[in-house]
Amino acid sequence: MTITAIVAVGVLATPLIVRLLVMGYDPARRELTTTLVRILFPGIGLLVMSAWCLGILSSHRRFFLSYAAPVVWNLAIIVTTLLAATRFAGSELVVWTAWGAVIGSLFQFAVQVPAVWKLTGGIRWSLGRGDPSVRTVVTNFIPAAMSRGVVQVSAFADAMIASWLPKGALSAVTNAQLLYTLPVSLFGVAVAAAELPALSEAAEREGDLTRAAALRQRIEQASRHVAFFVVPSVVAFLVLGRLIAAVVLQSGRFTAADSVWVWGTLAGATVGLLAATLGRLYSSAFFALRDTRTPLRFALIRVSLGILLGVVAALWLPGAIGIDPKWGTAGLAAASGLAGWVEFFLLRRALVGRLGSMPIDWSHLGRVWSAALGAAAVAWYAASRLPHRWPVELGVIALYGVLYLAGTALFGVPTMALLRKRLGSGR
Repeated sequence: MTITAIVAVGVLATPLIVRLLVMGYDPARRELTTTLVRILFPGIGLLVMSAWCLGILSSHRRFFLSYAAPVVWNLAIIVTTLLAATRFAGSELVVWTAWGAVIGSLFQFAVQVPAVWKLTGGIRWSLGRGDPSVRTVVTNFIPAAMSRGVVQVSAFADAMIASWLPKGALSAVTNAQLLYTLPVSLFGVAVAAAELPALSEAAEREGDLTRAAALRQRIEQASRHVAFFVVPSVVAFLVLGRLIAAVVLQSGRFTAADSVWVWGTLAGATVGLLAATLGRLYSSAFFALRDTRTPLRFALIRVSLGILLGVVAALWLPGAIGIDPKWGTAGLAAASGLAGWVEFFLLRRALVGRLGSMPIDWSHLGRVWSAALGAAAVAWYAASRLPHRWPVELGVIALYGVLYLAGTALFGVPTMALLRKRLGSGR
């Protein structure tokens, strides 16, 4: 009922929402955006229900289905777009793609419902009045939603600022977000979600010293796993960002110059990529401690600081240093990253105050960074000597990945050893 009401209000208020978020749009683009947002709102409601399924499945340590379900969503978008492209183009095709997203949202929710039904013994619809667990959920909902949704809130703020930049800037920011939020979603969110049940169990242990030690151990181990995946992502975006943008996006009207623009924006985004992913993990630790308000306070600081720095870096700085205003997209991404680091250090300091000292494993970070930088140097040299063609560029990216894994194996990185052990055992 709540989701239905929110979706209905969202559909009715779409013109106001669009006007607030993209104030720099001309009337034609604003009208198309309004149409698309109205179509997508019901799909967002279905995605919320899908996230509800994810929460239930994750609490039972069933992670695969919830994180594989978005594949169905993407397939629905791709199939709908390809079918519609045989008859429509331009704005009409975009509208059909939006309907494909709604259909995909329905499928993503539907594939999880049977497993949820089985685990819960049937879904009983109730407002749960008088149930203390329901009161706990309602009390924690707003701070948890805000702190978890800081990436989306920052993205909205970035879109608002980018709408004042030269034409094409919002597309560059959106395309860069598509790429740099992938590691956050794959590794930051996945590790945080997988660790939350274990962190919650550790938080329930008797004795403050035992509880703190168990939580520190889980956080330190998960932090190493996050760094193992995110550091090579940072280096790849920084060194090979043009190739990545070209392989993923360059076709049709998306040109080589657009790939370079997205690369510059990605380079700015690398500033805060590691902070954003580790911040997800630290927030999960606070949730396990039943503290949702501390992450919220820091998330609000991040968003506020990100908007302030973003306005300066995107709208003022390019003119001040005499560069093309379009490169305000890179400044915007870097400003958001700097704000992410502020949030990270605040979360870390607060956790240390609750759990005791958590030394940074500099040896592990050094080995991971060395493997990533060495692999990137070889891949960059190969890219500079080979033709700029899609299969070749994809091969260079694959070469980078293989060399990174080989380097971490050579340097004895624990996460790589664990992966080899699990792959070898078939688990």
